[in-house]
Amino acid sequence: MNLSQFNNILRQVFVLPVVALLVVAGALYFQIRGSNETVNLIQESDARISQATLLSKLVVDEESGLRGYETTGDTRFLQPFYEAESHLQTEIQNLDNLAGADADQKHDIADLRDEHQTWQDAFALPVIATVRGGGQTNDVDLNLHGKVLMDNVRHDLDDIIQKAEASRTRRIARWHRQVHSLLLVLLALALGMGVLIGLFTRSRLHAVSAAYRGSLDILSRRAEELYQSEQQLRTTLESIGDGVITCDAEGRIQMMNPVASELTGWSQPEAGGHQLEDVFRIVDETTREPVETPVAKVMRLDKIVGMANHHTILLRKDGTELDISDSGAPIRDKSGNTIGIVLVFRDITMERKTQEALIANEKLAVAGRLAATIAHEIHNPLDSVTNLIYLMRNGATPEESVRFMDMAQQELTRVTQISRAMLGLYRESKAPVVVDLKETLEEILLLMERRLHDLGVTVSTDMPEPVEVSAFPAELRQVFTNLVTNAAEAAGPGGEIKISITPQTAGIDGSGQKLQAGATVTIADNGPGIPEDVQPHLFQPFFTTKGENGTGLGLWVSRGIINKHGGTICVTSDTGDTDHGTKVGVFLATNPTINAGGGD
Repeated sequence: MNLSQFNNILRQVFVLPVVALLVVAGALYFQIRGSNETVNLIQESDARISQATLLSKLVVDEESGLRGYETTGDTRFLQPFYEAESHLQTEIQNLDNLAGADADQKHDIADLRDEHQTWQDAFALPVIATVRGGGQTNDVDLNLHGKVLMDNVRHDLDDIIQKAEASRTRRIARWHRQVHSLLLVLLALALGMGVLIGLFTRSRLHAVSAAYRGSLDILSRRAEELYQSEQQLRTTLESIGDGVITCDAEGRIQMMNPVASELTGWSQPEAGGHQLEDVFRIVDETTREPVETPVAKVMRLDKIVGMANHHTILLRKDGTELDISDSGAPIRDKSGNTIGIVLVFRDITMERKTQEALIANEKLAVAGRLAATIAHEIHNPLDSVTNLIYLMRNGATPEESVRFMDMAQQELTRVTQISRAMLGLYRESKAPVVVDLKETLEEILLLMERRLHDLGVTVSTDMPEPVEVSAFPAELRQVFTNLVTNAAEAAGPGGEIKISITPQTAGIDGSGQKLQAGATVTIADNGPGIPEDVQPHLFQPFFTTKGENGTGLGLWVSRGIINKHGGTICVTSDTGDTDHGTKVGVFLATNPTINAGGGD
């Protein structure tokens, strides 16, 4: 018998008791359901008896109140009468509802209602009226007539209670019979199912025995296959290029592949049984202090660890040193308990040297990019100084000359600040100041007036009111100067630039997004526009659409500054025949969280 047949037998052995239990459960369900229905009927009878008893009490209260009033003429004796009268009809209706569809009970209740109404109309109310009128109600015939009417009411109530008690007795007897039947059915099913399961299990034991012997044969073959697989794995470990060491749960070495022996200087027989720290000695490259081994870290954290620390030195047996990269992983049993650790490491000495060479080359490339950035960024302020000198030489008043000298000094200070900022990778003061965007843009346009005139570009502004933000003024001037210059060069002779400031208040927009208080500066030109395939590359360093006339650093640096100020910058452009041009939007928050460490 194969494993599939063995599993099939197990399923049969499992399914049969389940089916038997389902059959027993079904039989019990129907028996218990019938018993519950009988119990519900008993409870209904109890409810009718209780309701009829309540009605009897109300009738007694009503008659007692009437007799007291009849005897004394004191209206206080009528209080029980009226209270009972106010509830009696409602309670009769409740008793009628409990009768359900039983026509006999409903007929008795109807008789009760009629008899009570007759007593009330023919005796109670006339007696009350006579007493109130000062008449005498001690007539024997009158009172005997009232007694007969009340006896009829009591007779109806007694009849209802007796019938309810008789029904309850019958239903209790029926419930006892059902319980007795339930016990008999349960005993019969238990005996029947027990015999059936016993016979079936006996017939399957022989098949299970055969299946077990077959499984032993299969396990024997698989043990042989596992041995062969282990040999293949051992061969694989010996042939891979990384060093592999396996340890037991206490950190004692069990196996080393040849690469591990070569890297540590220990052979497999020498290292076997030693603690890993005796063979795999690693220290920090800088401090020369011992470093926690991956095996110790795996035992401490009970998880896979990768110690990609390129400052780790392996001290070989002969005293030589190697730069290594290592990692460790736990070996677990079926219960998830750690029974060993495997360590993998490799020599990265040559890799370290290669990386150091690449880092040196990258430093040279960064120095070149910084030099190009400085050359590009100081051009604008120097050009502004040239414009100021030109204005001073061409009829400026003394007051204007003083003002232009101050502005030139600011621009020269800006050149120094730009060079320091670029050489220091944007290491600037951590104390931003309040900047008026409108004033800043007006100063930039004044400084660029000559250049814009030479380019034949007209500028229109929409800056209705001052908007203040917290920022580094020199850096914002650098950003807006770059953007205005780009817009002017894109617009070309006869072109137009529109500069606007749109304040924004804090709140929630239509899509539920939170809005910051601040302002958006928009610089738009009516140039030919930027093709869609070029737009994704605009903020990449050294990417330019100006050919030999551009460095490709302006937008890249500008985005870094705006990101540093906690703002955003975006570019939209259209290259249509009639509707074309580029629009750059810069949003700055009123109270931003400024990253003094820099942007991109």
